[in-house]
Amino acid sequence: MSRILVVEDEERISAFVAKGLRAAGFEPHIARTGTEAIVALANAHFDLVILDLGLPQMDGFEVLQKVRSTGNAVPVIILTARSSVEDTVQGLSSGAQDYMAKPFRVEELVARVRLRLRPDPQAPSGPEEVTELEHAGLRLDLPSRQASVDGRAVELSAREFTLAEVLLEHPRQVLSRDQLLDMVWESSSETSSNVVDVYIRYLRAKLGAERIVTVRGAGYRLATAEELARR
Repeated sequence: MSRILVVEDEERISAFVAKGLRAAGFEPHIARTGTEAIVALANAHFDLVILDLGLPQMDGFEVLQKVRSTGNAVPVIILTARSSVEDTVQGLSSGAQDYMAKPFRVEELVARVRLRLRPDPQAPSGPEEVTELEHAGLRLDLPSRQASVDGRAVELSAREFTLAEVLLEHPRQVLSRDQLLDMVWESSSETSSNVVDVYIRYLRAKLGAERIVTVRGAGYRLATAEELARR
């Protein structure tokens, strides 16, 4: 069972997040201050940290910098009321893997957690971190959460980006609706596969309908460069 450290000073929010994580099969632990978080990380193993920026005494940026200065590479998802581009860039450049703005849905947070914990079987060995995914002209920049198609910037919602990321992680594989629900939503309240179809339509409208192929009775996959050239 993966251990998740939730660093959040607001008791209502930390309890809400911990409840969602526990329901999804994780083992959450709560730290109320940056100091508590640093001590916890120094004395126990955690698989991921959910870190609020607006902490008393020591803000989340400082906590993140101190943790990284010790060589601890634990994945970090920043959770904050701040949503400016500058804060996003600062958080990601300081060593965070993801960024979510409040208010948020716990289902999406759980999906982000699973995405950051899931090993990539196709990733090359070695310490180099994957920061970009590209397939047939569709490109995702993971640190900045930006998407482009043939060099043209495309604005995606957080859920759309996560769905595109999963498809790009398996560019030649047909993914069933159930697989996509498990990888992207992780939600007990969104069990219908219809939600997958809805978000596939959203992605097609933004990326190009021809880029996502429906495999009848099986699911969805990305079109190859050769298929796109024939259209």
